[in-house]
Amino acid sequence: MENKDYYKTLEIAKDADSAAVKKAFRKLAMQHHPDRNKGDKGSEKKFKEINEAYEVLKDDQKRAAYDKYGTANFQNTGGSHRHEGGFDDLSDVFGDIFGDFIGGGGRRSSRSEAQQKLRGSDLKYSTVISLEEAYEGLKRKIKFSALFSCSPCNSKGSKSNAGNKQCYSCRGSGKQRMQQGLFMIEKTCQTCAGMGTIISDPCSQCRGHGRFQKETNLVVDIPAGIDDEARIKLQGKGEAGIRGAQSGDLYISISIKEHEFYQRERSNLYCEIPIKMVTAILGGDVEIPTLDGKVAKISIPPKTQSGSKLRLKGKGMPVVRSAYHGDLYININVELPNKVSIKQKELLQEFDKLNQMGANPETDSFFAKVKNFVTSIRK
Repeated sequence: MENKDYYKTLEIAKDADSAAVKKAFRKLAMQHHPDRNKGDKGSEKKFKEINEAYEVLKDDQKRAAYDKYGTANFQNTGGSHRHEGGFDDLSDVFGDIFGDFIGGGGRRSSRSEAQQKLRGSDLKYSTVISLEEAYEGLKRKIKFSALFSCSPCNSKGSKSNAGNKQCYSCRGSGKQRMQQGLFMIEKTCQTCAGMGTIISDPCSQCRGHGRFQKETNLVVDIPAGIDDEARIKLQGKGEAGIRGAQSGDLYISISIKEHEFYQRERSNLYCEIPIKMVTAILGGDVEIPTLDGKVAKISIPPKTQSGSKLRLKGKGMPVVRSAYHGDLYININVELPNKVSIKQKELLQEFDKLNQMGANPETDSFFAKVKNFVTSIRK
């Protein structure tokens, strides 16, 4: 078997220390990695050679044997470029090449990823309120069941709070790595579920999860002026994370019931009120209920037409966390009597005879146009 010069392969001196060996390997592995040199057979061959050289020179016993006997000592293993203990080193190289693709190559990031995955779920809760409650604002008591932090074990999952041990499968990294050909496969450790630790004495209440199911009450502050279908976010009030991981959030969805009198558009309110014919002609006052539980008196000016709109400034909905209020718009609907007595009919006929010229300009204008139209057709 040909004697290979591993020092020459890694471009280092024979007295290079372990740090220099690793640095040289990382530099050359990044330079000749197949994914950086698609289709380049020379780089693929070089990558295998530097991998083989590093596997020998990084190990003190193998290096001593190589220095004394050369590569002949390794002929039974075919040069041994399989990574038996060098996964971390090659993972570091992959991390430099691919960034976050495989987790940045560090055990610390692996653990943080596991913590993120074990974060508690967000919860959703829906509640219905009245328009009056939306106007005033309120504190709504809600009741729901969810996973909460376990107090006896302080969310650690260990009965004695000292039962957390480093996982024997991943050695605390939360990841298991294996090599397939030239590529490194990294996956979440099945033994510890990516946490990096295992529990030898699980808590009897939460069974090692650091959380358990229970029912709770919570008071939610719903601000005045809140919109229909708005959501209130309560950070950290959702499901507890596993073994002390971050809790999820609680989202309160607000629905506002339809109101008997008012319709809402953002901060403005709209309503329609019927008035009698006499009130429309002579003017007068009408009363309507307001959302604050009071009664507002509305002045109807004389000669008010059906479809007229009145605006009451600042009488609409409050804007959330603001001193500003929207406006109230009132649509007037003049209601004609559906029952007329003989005496009323006589009085109305007399009223029509006494009606002054020009008192009904829209009616007069319309029928004048009709008359002109008919005349033009006849001609």
